[in-house]
Amino acid sequence: MADYDRPVPVPQPESDYYWEKAKAHELWLRKCNACVQAYFYPRDFCPTCHTKDVTWVQSSGKGTVYAFTIVHRSPPPFREHCPYVAAVVELDEGARMPSNIVIDDPSPDNLSIGMPVEVVFEDITDEISLPKFKPA
Repeated sequence: MADYDRPVPVPQPESDYYWEKAKAHELWLRKCNACVQAYFYPRDFCPTCHTKDVTWVQSSGKGTVYAFTIVHRSPPPFREHCPYVAAVVELDEGARMPSNIVIDDPSPDNLSIGMPVEVVFEDITDEISLPKFKPA
């Protein structure tokens, strides 16, 4: 594992399953059984219709860039990692997920809205693996 010097997510009871699967390098989402919408972040109710009739589904890990920005100036502890790409990825299952795009040259010439991406995982501790995305 690399020396990770940024804030580490703290799993909560409703996201424990998500982090357990991420540790195994699998991306899982919550999906509403009533309105059939997949969503992120993991919570025990549907943000669209507010039912608690939800389940877990495995994501293909594939999607497209919905929005992005290239961060050149950032507060500590992210400053040492500039430039980096903060993005919202629209997964094939329909959920939109904030993440990072891992790319060697983060320039506008190498990124675009609608660009296909796929999930990769960064193991940051023995318990936490962060899903990030790379160009597909």
